[in-house]
Amino acid sequence: MALTSDREEEKNLKNEFAKIGIKTAAVDYGGEFVPSVAKIVERAVVAAKREGVIKDTHADEGAVAGATREALAQIMPKAVGLNVGGKIGIARYQDHISVAVFFGIGLLHLDEVAIGLGHRAAPQ
Repeated sequence: MALTSDREEEKNLKNEFAKIGIKTAAVDYGGEFVPSVAKIVERAVVAAKREGVIKDTHADEGAVAGATREALAQIMPKAVGLNVGGKIGIARYQDHISVAVFFGIGLLHLDEVAIGLGHRAAPQ
């Protein structure tokens, strides 16, 4: 989900995953990394609830927030002090929740690409 190039591809992939029992959501994000960490986590949780990936429970919200923070921690060494832009993908299969962040990181035209992955278990 984090690697889809447009909304149409995202929708098609979401439908394919749904056929095999995987619930998915994706959300775009861009901005300065350090001040944006809380907003990125919030957007992931909101997108997961909006798309029915998680229920409105403390355990589900915490699982998405924790997995998102884990994914962000993996790209933090490259991103501190710079801007990021890209997509957050969230997937759930049974009691497994995974979050992937796919971001371009940089300043002006000096970009790198980074991917971070996080996982949490949450009761169904």
